[in-house]
Amino acid sequence: MPHKVTLIPGDGIGPEVAVAAMRVIDATGVDIAWERVELTADIIAAHREELPAHVVESIRRTRVGLKGPVTTPVAGGYTSVNVALRKRLDLFANVRPVRQLPGLKTRYSDVVIDMVIFRENTEDLYAGLEHEVVADVVTSLKVITRTASTRIARHAFEYARKMKRRRVTAVHKANIMKLGDGLFLRCAREVARGFPEIEYKELIVDNTAMQMVMRPEQFDLLLMPNLYGDIISDLAAGLVGGLGIVPGANVGDEYAVFEAVHGSAPDIAGKGIANPTAIMMSGAMMLDHLGEIDAAARLRNAVERVYQEGHHLTGDVGGTASTAEFTDAVVQNLASGG
Repeated sequence: MPHKVTLIPGDGIGPEVAVAAMRVIDATGVDIAWERVELTADIIAAHREELPAHVVESIRRTRVGLKGPVTTPVAGGYTSVNVALRKRLDLFANVRPVRQLPGLKTRYSDVVIDMVIFRENTEDLYAGLEHEVVADVVTSLKVITRTASTRIARHAFEYARKMKRRRVTAVHKANIMKLGDGLFLRCAREVARGFPEIEYKELIVDNTAMQMVMRPEQFDLLLMPNLYGDIISDLAAGLVGGLGIVPGANVGDEYAVFEAVHGSAPDIAGKGIANPTAIMMSGAMMLDHLGEIDAAARLRNAVERVYQEGHHLTGDVGGTASTAEFTDAVVQNLASGG
């Protein structure tokens, strides 16, 4: 039986990189029944809602999605599609592995960066509870609950145990937000006691940012509330080459959506030069989720071999190749056992 997967290409460069990801996933030999669902800024505007019903219905049927970027307006318009999707399907864990690709030169090429960021995905300031008290005075509510904090902590520690990660660092601002972030820390500590073989540490978020720039190799698995996770995961991506190469997963108890975490980049859409690495590596995470462990490893190895060889890289990582040329190289490496 084929695996059923919802494909959401998105807009901007989304369709280009999504098709590239489909090609390499199919080239692994895994039988995927793709259910393509269109979701763009124009479709959202026409439906007058950030998450039209047909998108949610498809993922509820397949239970797994692979998603390209969808344009979100800034300081107005509809809510982020990503936020809406995570809330509607209760995709409470955002998981972003961040590690160096072989052959890719960065400012940190002389150290080993290999970390995983676990970000609570459903609450915090992303609850979107804002209110204009009087003209030009706005309040935003930061929501932290025991239920959400405990389940993201447990998910992180279970992942650490399964993947033999040695340390979990909880990131917070409990020195200032003593109640909200204090609750998050208490939940993390309670969960940590059930995993004595894993070292548990805590670090204030601003210090985390500084330490990540100074000594990124010290971090293993980081656990944090929603807003800090959004910022720190992008910072971490910048250390290894940018959002164009870092994958992401949004996971709940029933559904999972894997996505490139970069934007829709309308300025380069249609030019055939977008880097599909992030969504390809997200596809590898999806294959792991589907139980296709060997295929996931082969896909990662094929992408890494293209970077190691350095002949078919896109412009954002110092090459001159097109999206199609990069994709062809990955497919060829898969065919040759890469």
